[in-house]
Amino acid sequence: MIRTIGMIELNSIARGIEVADEMLKSAEVNLLLAKTVCPGKYVVLVTGNVGAVQAAIKHGEAIGAEYIVNKLLLPNVHPQVIPAINAASNVERLRDLGVLEFFSIASAIIAADAAAKSADVELIEVRLGVGIGGKAFITLTGDVSAVKNAVTVGANTAIENGMLVNKAVISAPNKELLQHLL
Repeated sequence: MIRTIGMIELNSIARGIEVADEMLKSAEVNLLLAKTVCPGKYVVLVTGNVGAVQAAIKHGEAIGAEYIVNKLLLPNVHPQVIPAINAASNVERLRDLGVLEFFSIASAIIAADAAAKSADVELIEVRLGVGIGGKAFITLTGDVSAVKNAVTVGANTAIENGMLVNKAVISAPNKELLQHLL
């Protein structure tokens, strides 16, 4: 089970690929995600024990230098976060719906983790900057009170730093909507 994740987001694709390789060579980490995101950025997401992920991020920072846009170290990550990032969640029934939208990828990951830990909800997806101008958003489902709580907790993780764009809680959404959320 994945317990710690680390991320580096860069504004250079070439440097991003180089950072991904160096992070993997520098510590006992596994690559979860290495890809381009809009607008022309590159994201590297790794997992391992806390010390290994910290070491990989530190080495990645040295290589990425001035190309680094953001970074993240998230120990004790909720088990739903990685499947939601990979759009592989097992949500089959859409109950009430929560949506959180962010200006940064790291903010979305932190909010998804906090939201999933705060209430009995299922993460549908954590969309990371692809085809949405570098923004990120989270969709989640559950009973309306749990969804409201999770959305509030998730939003609060990004309000202070100005990374929250918007949020919504939709009670009893149309059943057809689920297929278009994935």
